[in-house]
Amino acid sequence: MQTVLERAKVLRADPNVHYNCAQAVLIPFAERAGLTAEQANAVATHFGSGMCAGLTCGAVTGGLMALGISGATDSADAHEFMRRMRAGHDGVIDCAHLLAANAKTGTPKKVHCDGMVYEAVAAVEAILKGKGLIK
Repeated sequence: MQTVLERAKVLRADPNVHYNCAQAVLIPFAERAGLTAEQANAVATHFGSGMCAGLTCGAVTGGLMALGISGATDSADAHEFMRRMRAGHDGVIDCAHLLAANAKTGTPKKVHCDGMVYEAVAAVEAILKGKGLIK
């Protein structure tokens, strides 16, 4: 069985389907919770590109959904996840500002967004492991 991170990497690398950041974070956890990839894909459709408006990063919103679907429903879980995501990005978690900062580095957008997805997956996984919700 693939790890959640391996599954997220497969989704982001799929040349036939563009899984947005929220979808790529949510789907691996949703599948483990009993939803189909198609169901999770539909739920997270409008959360990519900062809710289609450059607002909160899709990897962040996908991570919050992944926590909830995995049983981490305390507000403290969400706050810890948000703290972890902000920590690596000067406190910034909105898509437009993250992409603007990334553009200054010259890193391709896909590389940046993939990194955000993998960071969110790792943060969700660490929180879930800490709570004993996954091994």
